[in-house]
Amino acid sequence: MSTARPAGQIEIAGKTVSRLGFGTMRLTGPGTWGDPIDRDTALSVLRQAVHTHGITHIDTADAYGPHTVENLIREALYPYPDDVLIATKVGMLRPAPNVWAPHGHPAYLRACVEASLRRLGVERLDLCYLHRIDPEVALTDQLAVLKALQDEGKIAHIGLSKVTPEDIRLAGKEVTVAAVQNVLNMSDRHDPALELCRDRGIPYVPYRPLDAGALAREHGILAPLHWLLSLGDHVAPIPSTSRPQHLHQIVAAVTGKP
Repeated sequence: MSTARPAGQIEIAGKTVSRLGFGTMRLTGPGTWGDPIDRDTALSVLRQAVHTHGITHIDTADAYGPHTVENLIREALYPYPDDVLIATKVGMLRPAPNVWAPHGHPAYLRACVEASLRRLGVERLDLCYLHRIDPEVALTDQLAVLKALQDEGKIAHIGLSKVTPEDIRLAGKEVTVAAVQNVLNMSDRHDPALELCRDRGIPYVPYRPLDAGALAREHGILAPLHWLLSLGDHVAPIPSTSRPQHLHQIVAAVTGKP
């Protein structure tokens, strides 16, 4: 097992983890739906991320599949090493392939958390993001149930995904925001939440750092990841892939090791 942390280290949700994380969205079938085409390869990618490459920040969501990737993570990595952070997200319905619908009813969010606990095989989620703010439900109500679950010991830390600075400010009055996950890459360069997170000491986790592979094809892997890492020590990108060789290339790009 690698003892080096790719791209250095950062503290997220009370754990010191690798700044280079691993996003698991691609470990499903087409349309982020159902099982991966090659289940054994998906399991291998997860194991290699942690045990070969030293990545200790694994990001997932109950909506990936739905439910597929949380089950894969447990099969591949349980019992989880103490230094590994498993972050998941709740609050998104999946009616069909490629279809995503925010759903923030408190009873649904509670049911999602309880189900994620069972699928991941843990008594407490290290980091649980509100996957999307449901515009049909008061944000305070959505956060209140996550805070209640935190008080019950079922969530250790609460994060936000796809949010504005105003969302972060409002949420910060209700909960301690442990991390913010927004899209940011060389094609989509501007997010005012980046600076707010820096000012507030909140880890900023950019998803789609390679713009679904488009930036890697245009610029290679090195430039897009180094651009993100240069934006501040609070930035911790989570590139995703379903291929072991591509994972190796991603890690090599930030470590300089072939």
